[in-house]
Amino acid sequence: MSPYLTFSPASLVNMSKAGAFDLASGLGGKIEKNDVLSAVDKYEKYHSDFGGAEAERKANYTDMVNKYYDLVTSFYEYGWGESFHFAPRWKGESLRESIKRHEHFLALQLGLKPGYKVLDVGCGIGGPLREIAQFSSTSVMGLNNNEYQITRGKALNRAAGVDGTCDFTKADFMKMPFSDNSFDAVYAIEATCHAPDAVGCYKEIYRILKPGQSFAAYEWCMTDAFDPNNQEHQKIKAEIEIGNGLPDIRSTRQCLSALKDAGFEVIWEKDLAKDSPLPWYLPLDTSHFSLSSFRLTAVGRFITRNLVMGLEYVGLAPKGSQRVQSFLETAAEGLFAGAKKEIFTPMYFFLVRKPQ
Repeated sequence: MSPYLTFSPASLVNMSKAGAFDLASGLGGKIEKNDVLSAVDKYEKYHSDFGGAEAERKANYTDMVNKYYDLVTSFYEYGWGESFHFAPRWKGESLRESIKRHEHFLALQLGLKPGYKVLDVGCGIGGPLREIAQFSSTSVMGLNNNEYQITRGKALNRAAGVDGTCDFTKADFMKMPFSDNSFDAVYAIEATCHAPDAVGCYKEIYRILKPGQSFAAYEWCMTDAFDPNNQEHQKIKAEIEIGNGLPDIRSTRQCLSALKDAGFEVIWEKDLAKDSPLPWYLPLDTSHFSLSSFRLTAVGRFITRNLVMGLEYVGLAPKGSQRVQSFLETAAEGLFAGAKKEIFTPMYFFLVRKPQ
């Protein structure tokens, strides 16, 4: 869902084809360039560091999340590629390889077969959608409520040659425009954490899934180690929320309970971060250095920060771009701190089934 922006020179790593000009031209998404700064103001005010409350974020989650993805999508693609999520990683495995394997794992757990009609809930610009469709020979529909991401995703579908089998629907995942029992499988990758009500979101997924079929997801959650009375823990949680457009971060227990309340049978669930040979947060560790991941180092971040500053100064990037960069840095700090204290995971996995 929400990896952190870092420098991405094509000569060092081919994670994303976007260059500095693409970054500058895409900043702000569908927001008018002159309105980006005010959009940043409004977005920040939803969060606790700026006086916002959880109830307000949940009540206005559509506006908040849309502003967030309009503001950050170009940053994500420039720094991370087309798949905006983390992954467990094996020694000797590149970041991109781990991301693809994480997506293939999901497809295998769902038992996807050629001819299946699949739904990707909260699909971003469709990186996982394209990978899973090609890996499993299925038709995948991406559900997204952000117009800019859908426009970008359709262009990437055409470039990949999957526009005949893959498409996007613009809609809220709390109110999906699909009839009951429409899909053979449903998945979500670090996306339904944006839902203001987990039970309501899962009930919609339950409704549109065919009986006997499965739903699998990677969820962003606070772990059992999180102490809501610990001020440092609360600060870390707030940093993750503002940097990633979240109304609240649920616990793994709350997610599991919500799935059962929605009517699903739980096949299995586990925090996959626990068994990762290399930590999922390695891309956020500024002390880690390798030429293939130069954009993820402290020097890479410094270059990116100054690049954005320069683009804004000369008018290629809209005013407010540096502030978006700033809250993305806050997100990185919160994610890294949450991981080190083991109070947060971006890969609480579950596989559930709708009863026959």
